[in-house]
Amino acid sequence: MRLSIITINYNNAAGLQKTIDSVISQSYKDYEWIVIDGGSSDGSRELMEQYADHFSFWVSEPDKGIYNAMNKGVKVAKGDYLQFLNSGDWFCDETALERCFSHSFSADIAYGDLFFVFRDGNKELVHYPQNISLYYLFHYSLGHSASFIKRQLLMEQPYDEQYRIVSDWSFFLRQAMVGSKFEYLGEIVTCFDMTGISTAEEDLVNKERQDVIKHVIPEMVVRDMLKMDEMNSILDTNHVKKVLEFGKNKVYHRIISGMLLFFGFFERQFK
Repeated sequence: MRLSIITINYNNAAGLQKTIDSVISQSYKDYEWIVIDGGSSDGSRELMEQYADHFSFWVSEPDKGIYNAMNKGVKVAKGDYLQFLNSGDWFCDETALERCFSHSFSADIAYGDLFFVFRDGNKELVHYPQNISLYYLFHYSLGHSASFIKRQLLMEQPYDEQYRIVSDWSFFLRQAMVGSKFEYLGEIVTCFDMTGISTAEEDLVNKERQDVIKHVIPEMVVRDMLKMDEMNSILDTNHVKKVLEFGKNKVYHRIISGMLLFFGFFERQFK
């Protein structure tokens, strides 16, 4: 089996319905679907009972938070790759999985692009880099719902349950640190609901990110990252931009090249 889709939910029956409608409409069918509910009291359980035939496994019981629920799903999953499509998120169209798995990828983590969907319904398409660097992950992350992660990675190193929001980012960072292979699929995969906890509690996100940086990334690497930030900040100033723009001028290049040749000639003559 190629894929295990894991959906976690807590008191979000409307979002869960949206996710269910999206998954069952997919043209690609080589997946199992696992739903982990945290003991909802808003009708989510009844919704899961209604669609139980579509799930390989589902449970509704109290848990210890988002990543505890995700780790529960990992433990029962059987697919080669795992995808976390939380309640309220959905596939961008009916062929999303088919397009992704038309690529014969074997990377540890394969990833695509996604839409951020805001409360007013507006969407913002997020393109991720074709080549992921540690520097990029230090500042940003990958689209969790648009990523396909080898199950074995999360069996060996589950999500860190001490964090409420940033454990997926921490996981991607740790995988980069140990040399896991990332592969960009170039496909738009999902729509991410921007009204969730990860976008509503910015202060907590920043606090948890700083804690991850302190405990996951070696101090000398952090210093290098901050030095690169400083260099990028300098290069991004208006004065430097003007010099670089001026440097694109062909006449400028001819003048500078001529001067260098001129001084080089005299240096050789007087040695």
